[in-house]
Amino acid sequence: MHVIIIGAGVIGISSAWYLRAAGCRVTVIDSHPEVAMETSFANAGQLSAGYAAPWAAPGVPLKAARWLLQEHGPLRIRPDGSRFQLAWLARLTANCTEEAYLRNRRALLPLAEYSLAELEALQQQTGIAYEGRRLGTLQVFRKPRQLDAAERDARLLGELGIAHHLVDAGNIATIEPALARARVPLLGALHLPGDGTGDCRLFTQRLAALAVQQGITLRLATTLTGIHEQSSHIEGVQLDTHERLDCDALVMAAGCASRPLLQSLGFDLPVYPVKGYSLTMPLRDTVAVPRSTVMDETYKIALTRLDTRLRVGGMAEVAGWDRQLDSQRLATLHKVVDELFPDAAERGQASAWTGLRPMTPNGVPLIGPTQLDGLWLNTGHGTLGWTLACGSGKLLADLLSGKPPALSAAPYRL
Repeated sequence: MHVIIIGAGVIGISSAWYLRAAGCRVTVIDSHPEVAMETSFANAGQLSAGYAAPWAAPGVPLKAARWLLQEHGPLRIRPDGSRFQLAWLARLTANCTEEAYLRNRRALLPLAEYSLAELEALQQQTGIAYEGRRLGTLQVFRKPRQLDAAERDARLLGELGIAHHLVDAGNIATIEPALARARVPLLGALHLPGDGTGDCRLFTQRLAALAVQQGITLRLATTLTGIHEQSSHIEGVQLDTHERLDCDALVMAAGCASRPLLQSLGFDLPVYPVKGYSLTMPLRDTVAVPRSTVMDETYKIALTRLDTRLRVGGMAEVAGWDRQLDSQRLATLHKVVDELFPDAAERGQASAWTGLRPMTPNGVPLIGPTQLDGLWLNTGHGTLGWTLACGSGKLLADLLSGKPPALSAAPYRL
């Protein structure tokens, strides 16, 4: 079976690896000259099963109204002139009920746990290195209402068997000693000891190299210009090189680009490009940096220790395909570093980046077949692509090759 995958980010490359392991002939196509050049390039570095949660949650519409008025609020919304933006926001709002939040989080958490287990098995099998650590996530709270929400989340984590514990203010520094130097008061935290960290781009590059050694074909700097379909069946793709490549199955793993690429076939995927930012800076003092990931719940910003760098990522802008760096958003990232880890990094040497996350309104990715025979999806992972990559790739490979999957695929169907 020949499978063509569109997209060479962490989702596309992970899909290729597991499909090749299932015995498929695999071709990966991407318009960029290298792998991991879009959302996988400089994300926050989290491998967080415990923090896998939809953005649509009870109280978010009211919070969003406040955030929009704050100078350093984590959210910005700017009209992009499309009906799709309005419809997507309406659907996200409709998912902000208690019932929808619990349903969507119950879909994300098992996939995230499964994915981290698959990543660990992959690492043992191949020895792949990606500046990885398995020292947990510490979600820190500055406000009493954040503690109340954490207790609700802790109950759900307990129900699903995910290791966690609530931490009072006096014990935060026992988990992350550098937070003893924080310039702002912290009221408590939620510790997720099973979470990990790593450089997503480095992982994707090295997994792609291993996959090529296993026989996959990687076609970079190559643009998809058309999809050949006959009698409701995918037959192949057309490329900008004037080539036609035939296939038995086509996997759309192109992140935000998945929606426009499939519109010609009558699909209207609910995947919107939500802009995020990151800073990467060299370490100044290894004692003053986090051991792993610290998530500032107030600003929705993650600070992650890589080997010799600090990665700071977060923010959300619902503004279409805008990729400009906004100095005010970068100032917010610097502000959080200064408040939590003031002596950690060389902030004058920070490298800034912005990327577009492929978000669904309910926060749950789209994985599996479509009503068009031979067309498969692995997209819409939002902020969780790095966390969900291996599990999503393995789930897709099992479904496509006819093997019973390790977990139910029903929550991820289009």
